[in-house]
Amino acid sequence: MILMSDIIREGHPTLRQRAEQVEFPLTEENRKLAEELMEYVVNSQDEEMIEKYDLRPGVGIAAPQVNEPKRIFAIHFDEESGEDLSIIAINPKIVSHSVEKAYLASGEGCLSVDRSIPGYVPRYARITIKAFDLEGNEYKLRLKGLPAIAFQHELDHLNGVMFYDHINSDNPFAEIENAVAITRDIAE
Repeated sequence: MILMSDIIREGHPTLRQRAEQVEFPLTEENRKLAEELMEYVVNSQDEEMIEKYDLRPGVGIAAPQVNEPKRIFAIHFDEESGEDLSIIAINPKIVSHSVEKAYLASGEGCLSVDRSIPGYVPRYARITIKAFDLEGNEYKLRLKGLPAIAFQHELDHLNGVMFYDHINSDNPFAEIENAVAITRDIAE
């Protein structure tokens, strides 16, 4: 089980390197890693588990965040969130995206960042993605709103990019052209 002590923090070199493609069939080690990433995000949304294991809530976590530079991440929104997404994404990519942008009005957070970093993070409002599941089957999804933002945040981790790299350093709250603000509050 992944705990907060297993999650590396900003400044660690793994967070800035490009993660490697994963081969299929999955090794036992890679399957276990993918399953544990999903287990973390599910547990981190459960009040009992948060308290018992001192977890920080999150909707996504990428393999590089546990010092495994592999192209794997998990995203999970619980049913109460109103979003319908729970995926393990292996070798994920965005195949198309909207011109329109979106951003979280409250800003983004990250399990690997222990400080609050104010500012808008511009993302694509809608994306079409492709990824592989645990069995090596490719799937394609269209995402918008929070799931699209979460997917782009996690994909950035696989490319050595941190969310705050997207914030306008001169004016963190500068209006983003052709963008819609999303007001629901989420952790990573």
